[in-house]
Amino acid sequence: AALVSAMPVAVPESVLKKRKRAEKWQSEKETAAKAAEGEAKKKKEEIFKRAEAYVKEYRDKEEQLITLKRAARKAGTFHVPPEEKLLFVMRLRGINGMEPKMRHIMQVLRLLQINNGVFMRVNKATMNMLVKVDPYIMYGYPNLKTVRDLVYKRGYAKINGQRIPLTDNKIIEDALSKKTKGSIICMEDLVHEIYTVGPYFKQCTKFLWPFKMNCPVGGFRRIRNHFVEGGDAGNREEYVNELIRRML
Repeated sequence: AALVSAMPVAVPESVLKKRKRAEKWQSEKETAAKAAEGEAKKKKEEIFKRAEAYVKEYRDKEEQLITLKRAARKAGTFHVPPEEKLLFVMRLRGINGMEPKMRHIMQVLRLLQINNGVFMRVNKATMNMLVKVDPYIMYGYPNLKTVRDLVYKRGYAKINGQRIPLTDNKIIEDALSKKTKGSIICMEDLVHEIYTVGPYFKQCTKFLWPFKMNCPVGGFRRIRNHFVEGGDAGNREEYVNELIRRML
């Protein structure tokens, strides 16, 4: 009886295989986790570098503008800034009394609800469309702070027809990295591309869901009148920034 108890118990082959498989999976998992950690660290450094480069670019641009204005004042002339390239367009009124042609333009602009807003490139085709629906929209030239606030505070992505909040750079990278050849992988890339109206502007605006804005704090003045008549509709140029602040 003592001899029998001293004999080693044979472990079934299936259990050994299972153990081996589990160990293999665990080591693979650990290797993948290490690789992912290294990749994430590299990406973070890259994003910081890009953000710093953008800040420098914006500052240089501002300093250049100040220098040009001073030089013009010294020469007794005026500095005429270059034409704006970016527009923020927002719908003000509903569908009542709207012609079918205007309704179609609103669909093309993706302004399907009241207080919906989109970024657009300034060109002849865009301006022709906006002029036709002038009484139903308001638009202007957003500055860097406005673009950044809109993307960070109200930014939603359109992924497989769904409205997804921009909570992570990975969402942007997965959707835009391949389309833009690695140019856009984070929020700051997206803001920079929209603000400077870069080569991948179209991909960025298509990726963003139209902004859903609040009613402005303090209300509108009169949405049926044009901005130049003391109302709200039409082109309000740089004064759009103040209104967007009140609507975020």
